[in-house]
Amino acid sequence: MSATGLAGLRALVTGGADGIGLATARALAAEGASVAVLDLSPAAVAEEFAVVEADVRSRPAVFAAVSGAADALGGLDVLVNNAGIGAIGTVEDNADEDWARVLDVNVVGMARVSAAALPYLRESQAAAIVNVSSIAALNGLPARALYSASKGAVMSLTLAMATDHVREGVRVNAVSPGTVGTAWVERLLAQAPDPAAERAALEARQAIGRLVTPEEVARAIVYLASPLSGSTTGTVLDVDGGVTRLRVRPVGQ
Repeated sequence: MSATGLAGLRALVTGGADGIGLATARALAAEGASVAVLDLSPAAVAEEFAVVEADVRSRPAVFAAVSGAADALGGLDVLVNNAGIGAIGTVEDNADEDWARVLDVNVVGMARVSAAALPYLRESQAAAIVNVSSIAALNGLPARALYSASKGAVMSLTLAMATDHVREGVRVNAVSPGTVGTAWVERLLAQAPDPAAERAALEARQAIGRLVTPEEVARAIVYLASPLSGSTTGTVLDVDGGVTRLRVRPVGQ
């Protein structure tokens, strides 16, 4: 048995082909879990994990993919809802179509996958769902109105799901990462007028003075997914480099 109690359990990670999702899939596998990845483009990780392809905006595709993952793994014990997209701008900048698309992926997509997985999770003796929220849910970040609204909804959804399913033996928690050094963030930095200055600003915003790594977020997800955390439900775990609660002075002051 692994130190986390995950050995032999069966986990599905959405958005698992890169970034936080891939780091999480690898961390769960390292603890002995059998892992399936749901993604729009899962082929890149097909040699590592069972893979199912789906767009979380499509209910039929999601239900077929979750069923396929459960068949491949022999059931489901853990669901990690990581699939999501970003958005930049104030409420003046994003069109109605942008709002519909981001909320459909980040919030409704999470609900779709959870609904598809719940019949399998109810059959588990160690059922856990971990949702990926963001510091944007609790912190006013500049030019992130739409993204913040979606991640605030994820936090509220987590608490509602935890309440609804606790007596069914399904724990539901979330992680709230700070700015993570992923390919998506690197693409945003590359688009900035001064990428080096933008990176320095993002790093300085976090009390630890650097970006969070995908592996650090993955380890927090492993903790929440573990049956050894059986009394933890309805919790949002910050992995944010201190952004939400620490107010450190600038270096040199």
